[in-house]
Amino acid sequence: MEVVEMVLVGKVNKNLVSLINLAGGTAVGLCGKDARLITARPSPNAAALGFVGEVARVDATVLHPIIASGHIPVIATVAADETGQAYNINADTAAGEIAAAVGAEKLLLLTDVSGILADRNDPGSLVKEIDIAGVRQMVSDGQVAGGMIPKVECCVRALAQGVHTASIIDGRVPHSLLLEILTDEGTGTMITG
Repeated sequence: MEVVEMVLVGKVNKNLVSLINLAGGTAVGLCGKDARLITARPSPNAAALGFVGEVARVDATVLHPIIASGHIPVIATVAADETGQAYNINADTAAGEIAAAVGAEKLLLLTDVSGILADRNDPGSLVKEIDIAGVRQMVSDGQVAGGMIPKVECCVRALAQGVHTASIIDGRVPHSLLLEILTDEGTGTMITG
């Protein structure tokens, strides 16, 4: 876990902060351990996977002044449990919990597919908008599977905690964030409450 923490917190996080700052933003690098932003608990299969954890709690107190001053928090999802043991947490799950904790209007998850597909074998079958009941039905029917399930679950959980919309978009598409936020058609799948 020590190497994972060094890479995610010390290298990847700082590289992202530098890129945002070079592009004109003002980013601040944090990890879940900072100010107890994220408290972890071991995942049920942690014994087999190593130090993989889940979000037990989010305390967004440290984020409020950062956001209020116009800075962009960049958060590496390494967090500690109550005893100080470090865990690697799924970044999508952490993003959803943090979005809810700060009262975000929208949660955006970037991935390497166009969004939720009606037929996961057909890239042209993008579902543009769906509600919680519909996406739960797709999971139940096996239409949503694999790595998309945790993304969908964190979106549903964020919506249940007050986030207004959650979108899963293709980060490989140039300007996908801008297209999703600033156009009516968006670029991926928007899940609504």
